[in-house]
Amino acid sequence: MNEELETIKETAKAAQEIAKTTGQVVDAGQKLSKFVAKFIKGPLEQGMGIVEDKLKYMRWERQCCLIERAEHFLKEVGIQNPTRAVQMKIAIPLFQGASLEDNDDIQDLFAKLLVNAANAESGIEIKRIYIDILERISTLEAQILDKIYSLPFSETQHKGVLTADLPKQVDIRPDDPKHKYKHPNREVALALANLARLGCISAGMSVAGGELLYIVHPTLLGKSFIEACTLTI
Repeated sequence: MNEELETIKETAKAAQEIAKTTGQVVDAGQKLSKFVAKFIKGPLEQGMGIVEDKLKYMRWERQCCLIERAEHFLKEVGIQNPTRAVQMKIAIPLFQGASLEDNDDIQDLFAKLLVNAANAESGIEIKRIYIDILERISTLEAQILDKIYSLPFSETQHKGVLTADLPKQVDIRPDDPKHKYKHPNREVALALANLARLGCISAGMSVAGGELLYIVHPTLLGKSFIEACTLTI
Protein backbone atom coordinates (compact mmCIF):
# COMPACT_ATOMS: atom_id res chain seq x y z
CA MET A 1 0.00 0.00 0.00
CA ASN A 2 2.81 2.42 0.86
CA GLU A 3 4.49 1.71 -2.47
CA GLU A 4 1.21 2.39 -4.33
CA LEU A 5 0.75 5.68 -2.50
CA GLU A 6 4.34 6.67 -3.28
CA THR A 7 3.79 5.88 -6.97
CA ILE A 8 0.61 7.97 -7.02
CA LYS A 9 2.43 10.86 -5.37
CA GLU A 10 5.31 10.65 -7.84
CA THR A 11 2.88 10.52 -10.79
CA ALA A 12 0.96 13.55 -9.49
CA LYS A 13 4.22 15.43 -8.96
CA ALA A 14 5.34 14.62 -12.52
CA ALA A 15 1.96 15.77 -13.87
CA GLN A 16 2.31 19.07 -12.00
CA GLU A 17 5.76 19.63 -13.50
CA ILE A 18 4.41 18.97 -17.00
CA ALA A 19 1.53 21.39 -16.39
CA LYS A 20 3.99 24.03 -15.19
CA THR A 21 6.20 23.52 -18.24
CA THR A 22 3.18 23.53 -20.54
CA GLY A 23 2.05 26.86 -19.09
CA GLN A 24 5.47 28.37 -19.76
CA VAL A 25 5.43 27.03 -23.32
CA VAL A 26 1.95 28.50 -23.91
CA ASP A 27 3.07 31.93 -22.69
CA ALA A 28 6.16 31.82 -24.90
CA GLY A 29 4.07 30.61 -27.83
CA GLN A 30 1.60 33.48 -27.48
CA LYS A 31 4.42 35.99 -27.36
CA LEU A 32 5.99 34.50 -30.48
CA SER A 33 2.58 34.40 -32.20
CA LYS A 34 2.13 38.14 -31.67
CA PHE A 35 5.60 38.70 -33.09
CA VAL A 36 4.87 36.59 -36.18
CA ALA A 37 1.46 38.25 -36.67
CA LYS A 38 3.15 41.67 -36.93
CA PHE A 39 5.32 40.53 -39.81
CA ILE A 40 2.69 38.66 -41.82
CA LYS A 41 0.15 41.45 -41.32
CA GLY A 42 -2.41 38.95 -40.20
CA PRO A 43 -4.53 38.36 -37.09
CA LEU A 44 -3.05 36.93 -33.91
CA GLU A 45 -4.86 33.64 -34.54
CA GLN A 46 -3.06 33.25 -37.86
CA GLY A 47 0.32 33.92 -36.28
CA MET A 48 -0.49 31.51 -33.47
CA GLY A 49 -1.49 28.85 -35.99
CA ILE A 50 1.82 29.13 -37.81
CA VAL A 51 3.79 28.85 -34.58
CA GLU A 52 1.72 26.00 -33.12
CA ASP A 53 1.87 23.97 -36.32
CA LYS A 54 5.64 24.33 -36.50
CA LEU A 55 6.15 23.47 -32.82
CA LYS A 56 3.85 20.45 -33.09
CA TYR A 57 5.66 19.25 -36.18
CA MET A 58 9.09 19.69 -34.60
CA ARG A 59 8.09 17.81 -31.45
CA TRP A 60 6.34 15.08 -33.49
CA GLU A 61 9.49 14.73 -35.61
CA ARG A 62 11.69 14.30 -32.52
CA GLN A 63 9.24 11.80 -31.02
CA CYS A 64 9.37 9.74 -34.22
CA CYS A 65 13.16 9.86 -34.11
CA LEU A 66 13.14 8.65 -30.49
CA ILE A 67 10.84 5.74 -31.38
CA GLU A 68 13.01 4.75 -34.33
CA ARG A 69 16.27 4.87 -32.35
CA ALA A 70 14.80 3.07 -29.33
CA GLU A 71 13.51 0.24 -31.55
CA HIS A 72 16.95 0.03 -33.17
CA PHE A 73 18.67 -0.21 -29.78
CA LEU A 74 16.17 -2.82 -28.55
CA LYS A 75 17.18 -5.04 -31.47
CA GLU A 76 20.83 -4.30 -30.76
CA VAL A 77 20.53 -5.73 -27.24
CA GLY A 78 18.63 -8.74 -28.60
CA ILE A 79 15.02 -8.04 -27.61
CA GLN A 80 11.98 -7.04 -29.67
CA ASN A 81 9.92 -5.42 -26.93
CA PRO A 82 10.45 -4.07 -23.38
CA THR A 83 10.85 -6.80 -20.77
CA ARG A 84 10.02 -4.63 -17.76
CA ALA A 85 7.80 -1.62 -17.20
CA VAL A 86 9.43 1.77 -16.76
CA GLN A 87 8.28 3.64 -13.65
CA MET A 88 6.08 6.64 -14.37
CA LYS A 89 8.39 8.96 -12.41
CA ILE A 90 11.12 7.98 -14.90
CA ALA A 91 9.07 7.52 -18.07
CA ILE A 92 7.28 10.88 -18.08
CA PRO A 93 10.33 13.18 -17.72
CA LEU A 94 12.38 10.91 -20.02
CA PHE A 95 9.84 11.08 -22.87
CA GLN A 96 9.37 14.79 -22.32
CA GLY A 97 13.09 15.54 -22.32
CA ALA A 98 13.78 13.35 -25.34
CA SER A 99 10.98 14.89 -27.39
CA LEU A 100 12.41 18.38 -26.79
CA GLU A 101 16.01 17.39 -27.61
CA ASP A 102 17.00 18.49 -31.11
CA ASN A 103 20.52 17.05 -31.08
CA ASP A 104 20.67 13.51 -32.50
CA ASP A 105 23.67 12.45 -30.40
CA ILE A 106 22.05 13.50 -27.12
CA GLN A 107 18.71 12.00 -28.14
CA ASP A 108 20.50 8.71 -28.81
CA LEU A 109 21.60 8.80 -25.16
CA PHE A 110 17.97 9.32 -24.15
CA ALA A 111 16.99 6.32 -26.30
CA LYS A 112 19.71 4.13 -24.76
CA LEU A 113 18.64 5.21 -21.28
CA LEU A 114 15.06 4.24 -22.16
CA VAL A 115 16.10 0.85 -23.52
CA ASN A 116 18.19 0.07 -20.43
CA ALA A 117 15.24 1.06 -18.24
CA ALA A 118 12.96 -1.27 -20.20
CA ASN A 119 15.42 -4.19 -20.35
CA ALA A 120 15.14 -6.52 -17.34
CA GLU A 121 18.56 -7.96 -18.15
CA SER A 122 20.43 -4.63 -18.33
CA GLY A 123 21.39 -4.76 -14.65
CA ILE A 124 20.94 -0.98 -14.53
CA GLU A 125 18.63 0.96 -12.22
CA ILE A 126 17.65 4.21 -13.88
CA LYS A 127 17.73 7.30 -11.64
CA ARG A 128 15.81 10.53 -12.21
CA ILE A 129 19.06 12.49 -11.99
CA TYR A 130 20.34 10.81 -15.18
CA ILE A 131 17.54 12.52 -17.11
CA ASP A 132 18.36 15.84 -15.44
CA ILE A 133 21.99 15.49 -16.56
CA LEU A 134 21.00 14.64 -20.15
CA GLU A 135 18.80 17.74 -20.30
CA ARG A 136 21.73 19.91 -19.22
CA ILE A 137 24.72 18.70 -21.25
CA SER A 138 25.91 19.48 -24.77
CA THR A 139 27.36 17.18 -27.40
CA LEU A 140 30.86 18.35 -26.44
CA GLU A 141 30.24 17.56 -22.78
CA ALA A 142 28.93 14.11 -23.69
CA GLN A 143 32.09 13.49 -25.74
CA ILE A 144 34.27 14.60 -22.83
CA LEU A 145 32.51 12.25 -20.42
CA ASP A 146 32.85 9.38 -22.88
CA LYS A 147 36.61 9.96 -23.07
CA ILE A 148 37.13 10.34 -19.32
CA TYR A 149 35.17 7.21 -18.45
CA SER A 150 36.84 5.13 -21.15
CA LEU A 151 39.88 4.97 -18.82
CA PRO A 152 40.16 2.63 -15.80
CA PHE A 153 37.95 4.17 -13.12
CA SER A 154 39.98 3.16 -10.07
CA GLU A 155 43.20 4.58 -11.52
CA THR A 156 41.73 7.85 -12.77
CA GLN A 157 39.79 8.35 -9.54
CA HIS A 158 43.07 8.18 -7.65
CA LYS A 159 45.36 10.07 -10.04
CA GLY A 160 43.00 12.21 -12.07
CA VAL A 161 43.09 12.88 -15.82
CA LEU A 162 44.71 15.57 -17.96
CA THR A 163 42.22 17.67 -19.91
CA ALA A 164 44.39 19.77 -22.25
CA ASP A 165 43.72 17.58 -25.33
CA LEU A 166 40.02 16.97 -24.78
CA PRO A 167 37.77 16.02 -26.48
CA LYS A 168 40.18 14.21 -28.84
CA GLN A 169 42.30 12.59 -26.17
CA VAL A 170 42.50 12.16 -22.41
CA ASP A 171 45.44 10.87 -20.40
CA ILE A 172 45.92 9.68 -16.83
CA ARG A 173 47.85 12.15 -14.69
CA PRO A 174 51.55 11.15 -14.73
CA ASP A 175 53.49 10.40 -11.55
CA ASP A 176 56.27 12.78 -12.59
CA PRO A 177 56.17 15.73 -10.12
CA LYS A 178 57.96 17.94 -12.66
CA HIS A 179 55.32 17.44 -15.33
CA LYS A 180 54.18 20.75 -16.85
CA TYR A 181 50.41 20.90 -17.02
CA LYS A 182 48.59 22.55 -19.90
CA HIS A 183 45.19 24.15 -19.60
CA PRO A 184 42.29 23.18 -21.90
CA ASN A 185 40.88 25.77 -24.30
CA ARG A 186 38.07 28.01 -23.09
CA GLU A 187 35.27 25.97 -24.68
CA VAL A 188 36.48 22.75 -23.06
CA ALA A 189 37.08 24.54 -19.74
CA LEU A 190 33.46 25.78 -19.72
CA ALA A 191 32.25 22.28 -20.54
CA LEU A 192 34.32 20.83 -17.68
CA ALA A 193 32.98 23.48 -15.30
CA ASN A 194 29.40 22.51 -16.17
CA LEU A 195 30.14 18.80 -15.77
CA ALA A 196 31.67 19.52 -12.37
CA ARG A 197 28.55 21.51 -11.43
CA LEU A 198 26.40 18.52 -12.36
CA GLY A 199 28.57 16.17 -10.30
CA CYS A 200 29.76 14.16 -13.32
CA ILE A 201 33.41 14.99 -12.58
CA SER A 202 35.32 16.54 -9.71
CA ALA A 203 37.57 19.57 -10.25
CA GLY A 204 40.30 20.66 -7.86
CA MET A 205 40.42 24.08 -6.22
CA SER A 206 43.33 26.50 -6.13
CA VAL A 207 44.51 28.22 -2.97
CA ALA A 208 42.67 31.33 -4.14
CA GLY A 209 39.44 29.35 -4.53
CA GLY A 210 39.37 29.04 -8.32
CA GLU A 211 38.71 25.81 -10.20
CA LEU A 212 41.68 23.79 -11.40
CA LEU A 213 40.41 22.36 -14.68
CA TYR A 214 43.64 21.04 -16.17
CA ILE A 215 43.22 17.96 -13.95
CA VAL A 216 39.83 16.46 -13.08
CA HIS A 217 38.69 13.28 -11.35
CA PRO A 218 35.81 10.99 -12.27
CA THR A 219 32.95 10.55 -9.78
CA LEU A 220 30.64 7.70 -8.88
CA LEU A 221 27.69 9.68 -10.26
CA GLY A 222 29.48 10.30 -13.55
CA LYS A 223 30.43 6.63 -13.86
CA SER A 224 26.87 5.49 -13.10
CA PHE A 225 25.45 7.99 -15.58
CA ILE A 226 27.70 6.79 -18.41
CA GLU A 227 26.84 3.16 -17.62
CA ALA A 228 23.12 3.98 -17.68
CA CYS A 229 23.50 5.55 -21.14
CA THR A 230 25.54 2.65 -22.52
CA LEU A 231 23.78 -0.40 -23.96
CA THR A 232 24.36 -3.68 -22.15
CA ILE A 233 24.85 -6.28 -24.91
